Formats: sequence, C-alpha cells, structure tokens
Amino acid sequence: MEALIREDESALSGAPQRWDAINWRRVERNVRAMQIRIAKATQEGDWRRVRALQRSLTRSFSAKASAVRRVTENQGKRTAGVDRELWDSPEVRWEAIGRLKRRGYRPLPLRRVFIPKANGKERPLGIPTMLDRAMQALHLLALEPVSEGTSDPNSYGFRLNRSTADAMSQLFVNLSRGHSAQWVLEADIKGCFDHISHDWLERNVPMDRAILRKWLKAGVVFQGQFQVTEAGTPQGGIISPTLANVALNGLERQLVASFEKKLGVANTRKLKVNVVRYADDFVITGSTPEILQSEVKPWVEQFLAVRGLTLSTEKTRIVNIADGFDFLGWNFRKYSGTLLIKPSKKNVQTFYRKVKEVISANKTVKQSELIRLLNPMLRGWAQYHRAVVAKASFNRLGHDIFRALWRWAKRRHPGKKADWVRKKYFASVGQRNWVFGTTVAKGVDSEVWVELYSLASTPIHRHKKVRGDYHPFDPAQEVYGETLRQERLLDSMAHRKQWIKLYMSQRGLCALCQCKMTKETGWHDHHIEYRVRGGSDALRNRVLLHPNCHVQVHSHGLSVVKPVSSI
Repeated sequence: MEALIREDESALSGAPQRWDAINWRRVERNVRAMQIRIAKATQEGDWRRVRALQRSLTRSFSAKASAVRRVTENQGKRTAGVDRELWDSPEVRWEAIGRLKRRGYRPLPLRRVFIPKANGKERPLGIPTMLDRAMQALHLLALEPVSEGTSDPNSYGFRLNRSTADAMSQLFVNLSRGHSAQWVLEADIKGCFDHISHDWLERNVPMDRAILRKWLKAGVVFQGQFQVTEAGTPQGGIISPTLANVALNGLERQLVASFEKKLGVANTRKLKVNVVRYADDFVITGSTPEILQSEVKPWVEQFLAVRGLTLSTEKTRIVNIADGFDFLGWNFRKYSGTLLIKPSKKNVQTFYRKVKEVISANKTVKQSELIRLLNPMLRGWAQYHRAVVAKASFNRLGHDIFRALWRWAKRRHPGKKADWVRKKYFASVGQRNWVFGTTVAKGVDSEVWVELYSLASTPIHRHKKVRGDYHPFDPAQEVYGETLRQERLLDSMAHRKQWIKLYMSQRGLCALCQCKMTKETGWHDHHIEYRVRGGSDALRNRVLLHPNCHVQVHSHGLSVVKPVSSI
C-alpha cells in the first residue's frame, strides 16, 4: 500500500504536470490494485483495514484523476449543476484533480429537473455540480469493492458485468422447470430513491460518513427555491444507485436464512423461495400463494421499514405463473407448462409511440436523416429483446413502423400515385421487398446505400448469464470477468464486422493509453493518416481510441502507432 501511495505522490509531483501527460494505464493499475485489497479485507471481515484502505484510495492522485476522467467523459459531461460550471478543457480538468479534497469540502445543492416516465408521470432527477460528481465518483471507487463483496448473488442492477438480461436468465432458471415454483410475488418499492432513511445510510454504508452526510443533506434547488432533503438519495447522482443497492443488500440472503432458521434447510427448499432483484424492482417465487402472502410479504415489509421504505400497493401483487407477470420490459408466462418470455405489451406500445413521435416530428427532413434518427432506436430496442421469444413482436412492430413510414412518405407527395411513392422511398434488397432506404453521397464521386434497420431480420440469441458468485474485484476471477466483458461487448457490436476486427486486434485496449474500452468509456474510430491527407478507410489505417484520447491526438498532434498484433 505504501509503495502505491508513493507512486501516486510521485505521479503528482513528478512526470505528469498537465492533463494530457497522465499515464492512464498506470492510473488504472494503481486504482485496481487498491480496490482488490479493499475487496480482500471485506471478505476477511477486517473493517478497520477496509476503512484505512478506502482513505488511502480516496486521497491518491490516481483515484482523483480517474474520478475526474469519468465525469468528463460520460453522457452527463455537458450537463451543469447549479453553479453552471463545466470541465470542458484539459487545463480545467487538471486543476479539478487538486480540488478533490476532503478538508473544506461542501457540496452545493442539486439542480432539480424532471423527466417523463412511461406512465405519464414525471421522475425527479437531481443534477450535482461537476465537483460534487467527481467527489462521488472518487468515493464510489472505494465503495464498490465493499458493496460487491456484500451483495446478494441474484442482485443485477447497477453492478459491474451484470444486466437486466442476467436477471431475466435467472428467472428462467427459477421458473422454467416442471417442478418450479408456480407463484410469484411481483414487488415494487414506493419511491425507493426518494425515501431511503438518511440515518440508516449513515449507520450502515461503509464509507466516509461525514462526506456521505453532506451529500444527503445538500438539498435541491427547483425554480430558484431551495428545498431541504430529509430522506432519500437523489436520482442523478453517480453514487446513488450503489447506495440503493447497499440498502437493499440482504433481501435475498436474509430472507432465505430466516426460513432456514425457522424450518431447516430441507423444508426451506420445498418452499421454492427465490429472489431476483434489479435495483429497486424485484420478484420472489414461492410454492404457494399463502407462503408469499403470510410469510414472505410481511418479512419484506419489515425489512424495508427499517430502511424507511414501503411496498407500492398498486404495483405489488401475487400472481400465478400461468397468468404471467411483467418484469424489466418482459412478460413471463407459462403456456401449457412451457415458460415463454416475450417483450411485454406495455414495452412494445411505449417504444412504438417513441418511434411515431420521431417520425411525426421530422415530416420534412431527408429520408437519410430520418433513417439516421431511427436506426439507433430500433437497433437498441431489438438488441435488448433479442434474448427472448421476440420474433413475433419484431415482425408485428416492424409492420406497424412500415405503415407509419408509408403515411410519412405519402404525406410528402399528396399529388403522386402510390407506385411513384413506393419507387422513391422503398426498394428491393435481395429477398426483401419494401425496404425503406436511399443512397447517400460519400465524398465526391461515390455513394453508399443506407436503409432502415430491420427488426424482422434480428436474430434471436440466447443470453449467457453471469455466474452468481462472480466478484469483479477478485483476482482469481479476473480472466472470467475479462472474457465475459469482451464477449458481451463484441456481441453487442456484432453488426459491425470491421469494428470487431479492430477491437480484437487491439485486445480491447485503447491504442493510445492502453486502457480498457467498454460501453461506459466509449470509443472513436481514428484514421492514423487523416483522410483529408489522403488516408484510406482500410483497417491498416484505423485504430480505436477512447473519446478523450481521440481529442488529445487531434488537439496536440500526437501520433498513434498500429499495435503489433494488429491486422
């Protein structure tokens, strides 16, 4: 530990004296090494050592630089807090590293904004300042190894290498067999983020309590008025999802342990009580409705009450698997004893309304521009649902979108016949007819064909579930975690063959800083010899870079060398 601290101190006072000179691979290695030590101390139950290691990490240069990098490269980097301050230059980012100090730190109130929910209501978001976001990212680096080590095995929300598809796969395991549980408690916590008890969080979250209390009591500003926060953790804060996970950890383990203590292990297994949770949404299976109603539900209510939370009476219900239930955008239901998981009707209808809104709001744009707007939406929705029985939903929704586009095309040419409109906006490609597409100029003398993403052509692909005992900060599971991460990233980009070749040739690392590329970090396709200088689009002239590294290359004229193992 002392060696790591000395290395960080030398990094601050030695080589890197500006943002662009930071060795990000060393930063990542330093942070990772300390997080592994925190995770090990957590597993050993040495909480005094955990706190000491957390203090060392949050005071280190590497952790501070990593925190600043995270908040200046994520999607919220252009969204300011109440101080309207943005860290949009290397000089400001370098200065920000030195501002991440515990002594004298006072967070500013959150800027309150509201975003629409699927049910027509609005969800409140609290936008912290850049400094407060960076401080949260800094302390999250120290909290995550602890929260991962104490999490329930079937908790999948806001955790590394875990997703909604993992939660779906676990429910398939719990419900698909003939002898599986037939009854499900579909639960929803009422305003989880808004009502978590501050006192409980301060007593039980394993992090710097003084810093945590300042965040919880920072208040919000809405329409120029300051409002005191007496409970809850703001939706919008980087650390908020992890705080909510810490509050709900134990829901699975403690519930099962309470039954085993009362009835014994063998009798508990006969009850078929299984918990699957994603953030604040969870379902619990049971052999009979009586068990869920009289034993499980009261226990859950008591568990939540200690944390200042309650179940939503409108959304919490006990159902038979033959009647089905919705969870995370899917419908789980047994048809004649066979479990089928399909996109829920509500999810399909909500997505179709979003697509129609985009089409209606762009009545006069070029066809290529409309395709550019719709394709990311269609591809993302299809990728989300392709692990379930979604072929019928893809076909039906694809037909509905075709009808909306036909109306869009007809409206643009009210005096033209249908055949003329069809030839202008639709084409035959291979075995497919009525393909919504057009040619777009590329350069001076060439054109490329662009078309609407085909939902019906999306292949169904079975999801590979993460292991329940997976711990991202356990060195023994490093290879498993890396393999899982790369497989999922490659799988999500399966439609981009050239990107896959570049990613594999670079072993998943940025060509400049040699740090990992993930969905969270993002990437840019960079031409080593710029196209304006005659560089080609061939793979030998391209590399993948982090967005920030890409900016550095162009801003400072840095040269990027093709990795030795490249194509």
